[in-house]
Amino acid sequence: MTPFTALSEPVVEPRRPPLVRVAGADGEAPLDWLERHGDALRGQAAEHGSVLVRGLRLHGQADAVAALRRLMPAPYVEYEPFAPRTVHAEGVYSSSEWPPDQPMCMHHEVSYALDVPSLLAFCCVTPPASGGVTALADSRRVLADLPAPLVERFERLGWELLRNYHAFVGVPWQSAFPGGGDRAAVEDYCRRQGITFGWDDDGLRTRQLRPAVARHPLTGERCWFNQIAFLNEETMDPAVREYLALEFGEDGLPFTTRYGDGTPIDRATVDLINEVYERHTVRFTWERGDLLLVDNVLTAHSREPYRGDREIVVAMGGPVRL
Repeated sequence: MTPFTALSEPVVEPRRPPLVRVAGADGEAPLDWLERHGDALRGQAAEHGSVLVRGLRLHGQADAVAALRRLMPAPYVEYEPFAPRTVHAEGVYSSSEWPPDQPMCMHHEVSYALDVPSLLAFCCVTPPASGGVTALADSRRVLADLPAPLVERFERLGWELLRNYHAFVGVPWQSAFPGGGDRAAVEDYCRRQGITFGWDDDGLRTRQLRPAVARHPLTGERCWFNQIAFLNEETMDPAVREYLALEFGEDGLPFTTRYGDGTPIDRATVDLINEVYERHTVRFTWERGDLLLVDNVLTAHSREPYRGDREIVVAMGGPVRL
């Protein structure tokens, strides 16, 4: 029986992620192929920022979970999520439960934490009827293209993330932190992570200050690494933001971002950051069984609105402190 073809160098085309096509008979299991080529695939993701593998014949959720577990030798356990996920295995999740008609703007996964996943992997179980693209942007190019005074300000001040954990919006604090709802465990986690916290009748409020620019742990390259635009209140649907402000007050929004000195970030700055991301965005249409590896420091990702069913299994791994 014929095994899958050996791993080739990715084909790089304009406005597309690097692509590796795999072909072969049914003689070799996809997981065996991944076992043989896992190190090389991770290396390609680190070199190019991302790599899309197509043709491995991964069918169904169980195949997807097994494949991603094979690719992640050091799983990353996520805390402080913004939207619910289903946990399939340690470090392997469903994609975030975000309204399908609302985009998820460009961001680096968990870039508001001290310890972050260096590698992400996505596997398409069910492609959407339309839309639902996972778009990618090179954070080195984004950094180089942003206005120097804006970068200097964020490098000097950092960026601030403010969160309000409400019972019925997003993920409640009891599920977002380790400890199963134990306040003492949450407070201990926050202290270890450099998060200022406070309790009120509505729940938990947190504030964390993080750098906007990070150096890649292997290459030392400077990268625009944050969620400044994605988590700013200006990216919310205006009707949703108005409702949340009426329900919880302007200071009670589930999340927003500021400059590190507490100065609000205006809409023009948020729009500018997203415009620069768009100039450096590459896209592809998901096909069933696609496997995408993303270097989480070199490459930001987003999710565009979609119609129909869509199931993407996600893995995070290689935890690092930047």
